[in-house]
Amino acid sequence: MTFDLQRARHDTPACEEVLHFNNAGSALPPKAVLQAVIQHLELESCIGGYEANAQKIEAIEHTYDALAGLLNCHRDEIAIIENATRAWDMAFYSINFKAGDRILTSVSEYASNYISYLQIAQKTGAEIAVIPNDDYGQVSVEALSQMIDERVKLISITHVPTNGGLVNPAAAIGKIACEANVLYLLDACQSAGQLPLDVNEIGCDMLSATGRKYLRGPRGTGFLYVRREIIEQLEPPFLDLHAAEWTAQDQFKIREDARRFENWETNYAGKIGLGVAVDYALSFGLQAIETRVRMLADRLRERLSAIDGVTVRDLGKERCGIVTFTMAARDPLEIRRQLNTQKINVWSNSIESTRIDMEQRNIESVVRASVHYYNTDEEIERFIAALKTIV
Repeated sequence: MTFDLQRARHDTPACEEVLHFNNAGSALPPKAVLQAVIQHLELESCIGGYEANAQKIEAIEHTYDALAGLLNCHRDEIAIIENATRAWDMAFYSINFKAGDRILTSVSEYASNYISYLQIAQKTGAEIAVIPNDDYGQVSVEALSQMIDERVKLISITHVPTNGGLVNPAAAIGKIACEANVLYLLDACQSAGQLPLDVNEIGCDMLSATGRKYLRGPRGTGFLYVRREIIEQLEPPFLDLHAAEWTAQDQFKIREDARRFENWETNYAGKIGLGVAVDYALSFGLQAIETRVRMLADRLRERLSAIDGVTVRDLGKERCGIVTFTMAARDPLEIRRQLNTQKINVWSNSIESTRIDMEQRNIESVVRASVHYYNTDEEIERFIAALKTIV
């Protein structure tokens, strides 16, 4: 499968300025996204925000169609929200938990999600149960199957954890959830834009993701998918005049589509930019993107493993574009800072982000180098050479 690398780098001028291996944090946006955001902000400054909204309603509404195409769902199943965490929150906090209900989650669950589980458990008496990993370090489908009983209210999984390259078996989990008639919430923050996501194949009821990471969209953009059949079962934790209609002085009616999870005020420039980013990703094809990103990540892991004192920390039978590692007697934060002086961008993840996983593996922090399709073999070699100077 060929990939138009020349186009990708031409459309990303920043590739000439920095070596960007922090795509799991926030990827470099293509020119088309930057231009779309700036043009709408300029229009707002010229004619007014409300007036710009009315003039660009087709571009704004197109984002729902673009996201529906990305996820293979209906546009009325999409809500566009200010970030992935809030999108996830709007789904999770819409579920009516009670004492004795069980939330099943993963060892590698993200901190924000787990804090929410703890809050609901403390408020309602619901219980949290962590699904053990299998021999590959991913969610054990067999263990999950054995944990299913009438008390399970929700299966909530992070598809790709923030601290490693493993890809949890989302579709296999979805099959179990469907058979058990249990709600299934998938955090696709790190997988959207680097892996194909078909909500029908995955079998999730809800999926949350961000624009800024592998989709290469603007910061401050996120989205939520909610399956049509369950939308009316979920009452958002807060409403406004966009999410609901004030029908009489003592009555209101909640919207019937997924936009009940939105609020009235939003970043319209970012919303348009998100749609442009999705279109741009789809123009390459998610299968082609996945193939290239996996190839680059595998090559990076191979080159890192050849350096004395470096330990690659990624788990999973299936892996993606996130590569994590540690270096003997070197603090990951200090490694990140030293690389940054050479215009090389990486990130460092600490135990606070994925506490259960990192405590089990006795790891305090890791360096996270996350590649994207616009990165090159030459950049990998430059990165390896820079690391060797630190060693």
